[in-house]
Amino acid sequence: MSTVNPFGKDIVSVKTRFCGRELTLEVGRVGFRSSASVVARYGDAVVLGTAMVSPHAAQGMDYFPLSIDYEERMYAAGKISGSRFIKREGRPSDEAILIGRLIDRPLRPLWPKGYRNEVQGIATVLSLDPDFRPDMIAMIALSAAFMLTGAPFEGPVAGVRVSLNDGKYAGFTSLKDLNDSKLDLVVAGTEDAIMMAEAGAQEASEAEVVEALKFAHEAMKPAIALQKELIKKLGVTPQVYELDKPDENVQKTVDQWLEGKLGKNLHAPYPERNQLVLELREVMRTHFEQEAGEEAFDKERVHYEEAFTAAIHKDVRKGIVEHAIRPDGRKLDEIRQLSSEVGILPRAHGSSLFTRGMTQALNIITLAPLSYAQMVDTMEQQGERRFLHHYNAPGYTVGEVRRLSGPGRREIGHGYLAERALSAVLPPEDTFPYTIRSVTEIMSQNGSTSMAATCSSCLALMDAGVPISRPVSGIAMGLMMDGKKPIILSDIADAEDFAGDMDFKVAGTEKGITALQMDMKVHGLPVDVLAEALEQSKAGRAEILHHMLMTLDVPRKALSPYAPRVEAIKINPDKIREVIGKGGETINKIIAETGAEIDIKDDGTVMIASPDTKSIEAAIDWVQKLTAEPEVGKIYRDAPVVSVMDFGAFVQIMPGKDGLVHVSEMSEERVNKPSDVVKEGDKVTVKLMAVDDRGRLQLSMRAAAREMDKK
Repeated sequence: MSTVNPFGKDIVSVKTRFCGRELTLEVGRVGFRSSASVVARYGDAVVLGTAMVSPHAAQGMDYFPLSIDYEERMYAAGKISGSRFIKREGRPSDEAILIGRLIDRPLRPLWPKGYRNEVQGIATVLSLDPDFRPDMIAMIALSAAFMLTGAPFEGPVAGVRVSLNDGKYAGFTSLKDLNDSKLDLVVAGTEDAIMMAEAGAQEASEAEVVEALKFAHEAMKPAIALQKELIKKLGVTPQVYELDKPDENVQKTVDQWLEGKLGKNLHAPYPERNQLVLELREVMRTHFEQEAGEEAFDKERVHYEEAFTAAIHKDVRKGIVEHAIRPDGRKLDEIRQLSSEVGILPRAHGSSLFTRGMTQALNIITLAPLSYAQMVDTMEQQGERRFLHHYNAPGYTVGEVRRLSGPGRREIGHGYLAERALSAVLPPEDTFPYTIRSVTEIMSQNGSTSMAATCSSCLALMDAGVPISRPVSGIAMGLMMDGKKPIILSDIADAEDFAGDMDFKVAGTEKGITALQMDMKVHGLPVDVLAEALEQSKAGRAEILHHMLMTLDVPRKALSPYAPRVEAIKINPDKIREVIGKGGETINKIIAETGAEIDIKDDGTVMIASPDTKSIEAAIDWVQKLTAEPEVGKIYRDAPVVSVMDFGAFVQIMPGKDGLVHVSEMSEERVNKPSDVVKEGDKVTVKLMAVDDRGRLQLSMRAAAREMDKK
């Protein structure tokens, strides 16, 4: 490949060994007008990371305008979309949105507070290596691109996806090994600390997760060193910028006014505490508006609001760090009040309402035949999903007026976390042949709705009669660092989340962890602190699980009367065409006459579904008759005579299967003419005596009558 670009400038690349393969970072070949572009190559995977940083701060923004997107390209996998009508990429798949969030979460905290320049990062997968997932290569490409912009990004960051097979940890394993793994863990961090972790697991122990975190943090260091080498080789000009910091004079004024009004004055259970804070905020507004005048105060209103919020967060931290007192008066490891119900919606196949403090989740389970599974057609995947968890949280759940729209990145992320937590305990398809849709409608939010969704969904699954292997509970943990001393909080509420240094969600059964999500708001944490939080979470999960089991301890033995019944039978795959018939004529006739839904898989598995048992039985009987093989020695009753010949009669013992009853086999007495005994359309009882080497059936009315007489 060329070593110079079209403008005669050198194309710079660096490379290193990383988790068993060569990782290359290249700059200067493409993306000439971006703030920085990096092409990352790893195996056959090629990812373009582009960064755009505005030279000036955005006006009128009270937040950091950072956006990070992960772009899938079907051509990267050598595929054309399976959609009949749409062939170009459109809206990102849920998987792409989740990966975008995965990359965003460790990068966002490394920008300074008050930075208001618009920043955009786009990771585009140009080539997909089928042996591993490219998401962590995309993270490395974007981290390197941000470093090269000269903007105040305090990286670099790298990520590793870790598997655990046969007691051994590995990074960037094959998709097969990843699917068979006890643990699928993504870890991202800087050279010194972990910034983010997310996992799905098959009931992994806390010790196994901690060891995986250690392995990942060590494994990512070559990719961090490589980024530093690239930066040193190119040289980077630091960006000149200004931070939008709170007005120190306003903060001092508000802090002075709040003296004596915080602390124990606001210590109350939710929602009383929230109301006290709202009332105090309103009193503050009125005071300073009267003092400065309405017009003058309006110009500074944003600064006063920010100063008040900062003071509240500082007060929350002070109470916890100095006095071990939480905003609502709980102990550090105390769980909020729990309440749950099941079977609250009469027509739903399963339902539950789970409440923890002010956080409340209503979950509804719907069961359907496997034919209702979601088709997945993305750059990385092609197949079906039979378990779907969808999460909804409208504005009223946080006391806001908000336009209704489709699910955002947060809703998709929260829904996926709960789905991952429960997937490990679902029954296999061959023992429970259903598509399962779980929908969580958040009713109220005040901390960790994703874990409430997990608990509510688990109860609803059991209420629906889904035979899960073990129940799952979830908890959100928080952390505040007092110097180097970690203070860990169980079951954090919003006030503690906003004021804290870590948000850590973990779900699992009594045997082990099934999902976790860990995000840092500081510049990372060492593994031993995370291990301590993980261990404390175990007791919290157990307490919540105990409460859930008091409501419903095992899955119901019977499905809802409104849920479809699904029966699975196996047929010879060569017989599938006989069930379907020409142009689908036969299967459509079965569906129309029995009222059952029928789904046939290539391996000969036939799924028959209906709320009516008689409908299922009728359809099964029909399919079995269509696909049954003749059995020598079996007696067939009510077999129609299809034609009468001089030498005997042809009788149909099953659809498409006719055999000959020779005149000598019609009766114990001598028969001169077959037409003296039977005529076309008669129904007779015959016994299959033999099948010759040409597949012809030899039937006997005489042997059937003799056997019937014996009975």
